[in-house]
Amino acid sequence: MTGWSIVGTISGTSADGIDLAEIETDGQTVSRFGPATTTGYRSDTRRLVLEAAGRKGENRDTWPEIAEEVTADHAAAIGDFLQEHHLTPDAIVFHGQTVWHDPKKGETVQLGDPQVLATVLGLPVIGDVRLADMEAGGEGAPLVPIYHQALARTLVGTDREPLCFLNIGGVSNLTFISGDHLLAFDIGPGNALLDDWIRVHGAGDYDAGGVISAKGRADEERLIKALKHPFLSETGPKSLDRYSFSADFVEGMSLEDGAATLLTFTAEAIAKAETLLPQKPGLWLVCGGGRHNPVLMQALRVRLAGDVVSADDYGIDGDALEAQAMAFLGARLKAGLPTTFPETTGARSPVTGGKMFLPNAWDKNEVKRPK
Repeated sequence: MTGWSIVGTISGTSADGIDLAEIETDGQTVSRFGPATTTGYRSDTRRLVLEAAGRKGENRDTWPEIAEEVTADHAAAIGDFLQEHHLTPDAIVFHGQTVWHDPKKGETVQLGDPQVLATVLGLPVIGDVRLADMEAGGEGAPLVPIYHQALARTLVGTDREPLCFLNIGGVSNLTFISGDHLLAFDIGPGNALLDDWIRVHGAGDYDAGGVISAKGRADEERLIKALKHPFLSETGPKSLDRYSFSADFVEGMSLEDGAATLLTFTAEAIAKAETLLPQKPGLWLVCGGGRHNPVLMQALRVRLAGDVVSADDYGIDGDALEAQAMAFLGARLKAGLPTTFPETTGARSPVTGGKMFLPNAWDKNEVKRPK
């Protein structure tokens, strides 16, 4: 075996499920890509998470109770995953559920208890993956760039550099790779504003296949105003919260026109980010849920200079990538290697993030069990 077997877990800002993935890695290369899956939160847990995130850092007295539910759901999901695939990993990486992120105040909150998970699962758990970076003056995000670099070297090849990984989840972020040069930052809204718009109008949880957006017409005047948001012009590193942007600028529009305007806003924000890079990438590898929206992908192809493709085209599992990245970061902690850098988060120096929690810290019978 080369390195360690590690299971990574993460639930994004949309709280649409717990991503789990196992890889074998030494923290520099991946010697084996193992199984991966997504397990949904219980409906009550998801509702509580979204409500907490929507309060933008307020009503913090509800967080401990929500953290218990998040931990219980993760314990059940991880336990089932390990059993189904007959895994006994060297460690679990538990990112936790983000409900608040404000790097300007030095705050990031990921709900969930890694010590409880370690005790319930009987395995070492690595948690608190963002805190060391913020303590070193970093934004605490994005965390994935060093894994993007490993994938680029293993599965893509240096002949396609400079290239960008573009993740479109609740928010959008990129990693620019050119040789050993890494640059990363959050861009702006990804799917969050469009998802919320669809949900509020009772048209589903998201714009499946971009069908609703495709029927509408984007309002150029509203877009011009929205694209003046100062965050979009700031150079990286920079990060944001899911609720840093608002969809208020499409209020009063029809379902279809509002959806088209929000989708175009996401594409235009990404195009604006291209102008902040040291070079125009020749290749954009799109990860996250946004790559499944053909209307958004076409909007990006029209606006970006390089080839825009799904990461899956290069053998990269775009759904499992962020969970795999958490596992990769766990291996780097075990190897004593940095996980974030001044060019990716703005930390004062390279930082090795994460903290190891060992099982049997107290009696398992005193730990809240998954429902």
